[in-house]
Amino acid sequence: MIVRVMGEGQWHVDEETGRRLNEVDEEVGRAVESGDEDALRRGLRLMADMVRESGVPLPDAELAPSDAIVPPEDLSLEEARELLTGTGLIPDLPG
Repeated sequence: MIVRVMGEGQWHVDEETGRRLNEVDEEVGRAVESGDEDALRRGLRLMADMVRESGVPLPDAELAPSDAIVPPEDLSLEEARELLTGTGLIPDLPG
């Protein structure tokens, strides 16, 4: 799975990290639903940290479509609501 951290680049992450990202994505969705901007920011920070720490960076010259995108931490609740329509930030992985 290739994940883009907006403003930073792309990383290849394994399935386990993808599953963990999906779990945090669900928490981010709940934070947005409840209007908890602090929880939204914590979740986005955690997702970006997970990608950076567990993923393998793709070379800048290599352009590949991203399977998921982690937005910047300063994303507003309104912007997050727009992004989270549908499947969320991280698509569910096949069982």
